Amino acid sequence: MFDVVTGGAGFIGSHLADTLVSRGDEVVVIDSLCAGNRDMIAGHIDSGRIRLVQADLLGNDWQDMLRGADRVYHLAADPDVRQSAVNPDPTMQNNIVATYRVLEAMRKSGVKELVFTSTSTVYGDASVIPTPEAYTPLEPISIYGASKLACESLISAYCHSFGMRSWNFRFANIIGSRSGHGVITDFIRKLEANPHELEILGDGKQTKSYLEVHACIDAVLFTVDHSTDTVNTFNIGSEDWIDVKTIADIITEEMKLPDVHYRFTGGDRGWVGDVPKMQLGVEKIKALGWKPRLGSRESVRIAVRAMLSER
Repeated sequence: MFDVVTGGAGFIGSHLADTLVSRGDEVVVIDSLCAGNRDMIAGHIDSGRIRLVQADLLGNDWQDMLRGADRVYHLAADPDVRQSAVNPDPTMQNNIVATYRVLEAMRKSGVKELVFTSTSTVYGDASVIPTPEAYTPLEPISIYGASKLACESLISAYCHSFGMRSWNFRFANIIGSRSGHGVITDFIRKLEANPHELEILGDGKQTKSYLEVHACIDAVLFTVDHSTDTVNTFNIGSEDWIDVKTIADIITEEMKLPDVHYRFTGGDRGWVGDVPKMQLGVEKIKALGWKPRLGSRESVRIAVRAMLSER
């Protein structure tokens, strides 16, 4: 199997690359290294199991790498939900335009299969929780969520127009080793700077689903191997949720900081575009034969320990 992984030197992408290599696949990683890190896949590069192409998907020096590929895993994106409300253009370019360019490169190279990492934020403030894949209307409240929904639409159109097949995965909060952003990273950095006080955005009652990254990769690859529709859309997450204050409690406990004062900024959202309540329905993937074995609390603790060990 010959796989191309965009964003394969990033958080989730590098874990995916690990697994693809372990399966014996030939892997090409395309990554600009603006957010990714070569060190995450250096061992595979040095052993010759991965070829790294340092390139921006908005440029024109990577398309030939898709020739002969069996499947593209498109993970490269601008993941900063908060910043997308400040400056939308990078999100539009690096998510929507970059996805269009990947699809065009696939069409011209004859690559028929695409795995795309979408997001729970396409659902916006859903009125049904846990939220199933069939939920409507899809009304994202962040520029980031809107960009991912636009990408899903583009992918669907290309699949039906050009004989492609796709797997679109709407992720809950995926956490774990090598992560460089998100609430756990933010809290650890703040506590390293000031171990006596922790600023928590919002009221700390924001409650969401979290899943450890290895479980996420397992779900992705299981689903790709077991679903064969033209466009396959699946939620991936745990079957429970956890609030932000409890995450802070776990982090301070793991960092052995018993006397931290929490300072809340107030409001029910941490930032513009934040969805305060999110849990994905996973009945569809369970019916396929995959079930999350970790809950949100266990995922958070595993992720915190892994991330602290890397510092």
